[in-house]
Amino acid sequence: MTESVQGLPETAAMVARGIARLFARNDIWCIPEMPLRNGRRADLMGVDPKGRLIIVEIKVQRGDLLGDGKWPDYLEFCDRFFWGVPPGLDRSALEGPDYRPDICGIIVADGYDGEIVRPAPLQPLAAARRKVEIERLARASLRRMTVAGDPHCAPWGTGR
Repeated sequence: MTESVQGLPETAAMVARGIARLFARNDIWCIPEMPLRNGRRADLMGVDPKGRLIIVEIKVQRGDLLGDGKWPDYLEFCDRFFWGVPPGLDRSALEGPDYRPDICGIIVADGYDGEIVRPAPLQPLAAARRKVEIERLARASLRRMTVAGDPHCAPWGTGR
């Protein structure tokens, strides 16, 4: 499998790009591979125009989807949670109770665009928690921009 941006496999990177385009059209801005305080890493994490946090977990193979038992760990870091999948992936498992269709949305995306096929209901975070997570997301984004402009800054300010 060919590797792409931020270490995501190529197919996952294409799904991420389609979702990012969908989100951008809706004034939702996200970054890939956002580390969370519980040691997990969100495939995409973003902020909508109302300051709510969104996490997208991308799955491009059925086996990876079925074997993912860690996804509930993301719920305490977002107001909305989506599964991001490519067209053609059998997503019937996402309708089962183990994947909480009552609180998890689904986005189907390719390298060009994405579509929300099941909206993610709002599960509001506590205001103080949201503030902390938005600040962490902002700092991670700013650090990435700075390092992209000057790679010599990479070893500094890792947030530890």
